[in-house]
Amino acid sequence: MESAKICKRCIMPEATPDIYLNEDGICNLCIQHDNMRKFEEGNKLLETDFLKIINKYKGKQKYDCLVMCSGGKDSTSSLYYMKKRYNLNPLAFTFDHGFETDEAMENIRNAVEILGVDFMFFKSDFMKDLFARMLKSGSKAVMCHPCSIWYMELAFDVAARYEIPMIIAGWTKGQSTNDGMLSKCGCNIHQPEFKKMATATIDFLNNELKDMPKYKDFPKSMEEVLKRANKRFKSIVISPHWFLPFGPEVYIDIIKKELNWKVPKVSYPNGSTNCTLNFISVYNSMRDYGYTHYHVEMSKLIREGVISREEALNDLKANYDKEMLNDIAKKLDYTFE
Repeated sequence: MESAKICKRCIMPEATPDIYLNEDGICNLCIQHDNMRKFEEGNKLLETDFLKIINKYKGKQKYDCLVMCSGGKDSTSSLYYMKKRYNLNPLAFTFDHGFETDEAMENIRNAVEILGVDFMFFKSDFMKDLFARMLKSGSKAVMCHPCSIWYMELAFDVAARYEIPMIIAGWTKGQSTNDGMLSKCGCNIHQPEFKKMATATIDFLNNELKDMPKYKDFPKSMEEVLKRANKRFKSIVISPHWFLPFGPEVYIDIIKKELNWKVPKVSYPNGSTNCTLNFISVYNSMRDYGYTHYHVEMSKLIREGVISREEALNDLKANYDKEMLNDIAKKLDYTFE
């Protein structure tokens, strides 16, 4: 995508017809946020709302909640809060599709050992052929989207197995769907920011996997994941970060001091903890759309006053090159020209 104009308030680029700037250089997403502000203020999520949900399910099963742990600051702090702030009995759950980093796994091991919580680790190369097909087909599908569908189905499977009523994510306010909990699992693909990405991903899942029998039952959407899950055992999906009145400036210090959490040497966005495949996903998204789902998340955080525009721009500076991408892509038998 050619260089695009960027909103003067958030960091979303102009990507017509879904994202466009007015004569003052402000995007339609910011304007929509302003129009919704009065309504949202009256429906703002508070920690007391979260406590009501917790108290509804606490003590009903062996585990009060399943916490999805990536080793990043947001999911690690979610695990910390469930155990220390809310005195729940969580089951920590981590998956590895073959691209997890040693740094992420060290953060997870430190957290579960220090907190003394039960831990389930799932490792599988099931997604490898799907990722390879995505690259080799030239699809504009966002690599993180099928992955999130896969890991949410895994999380629901584990929750159903142990009859765990709450699945806890590390999603930030920038990944909130404004309806409190669970319906879209962290992002709404029908929002303008995700429309083109979602269309490409759905097209890939519906058409590019037909000759791959191992994926014949792979869910085609997050809605399908939720529908299947509700037939087995109904768990709600929720994040404490949607309700707490503070952000990473508070909990990063806590998990560093108490859980020995460490920032990865190389990551995107800066200071985050993501799998190595994330670099390829980010590169392809910038090439195909001019922005990534991190731009969407951080733009929402800017509008909410959680971070500044300058902080977001700094955190989203590219820190990868073709050599690095090709080193990662070797596992998928693919080379970036």
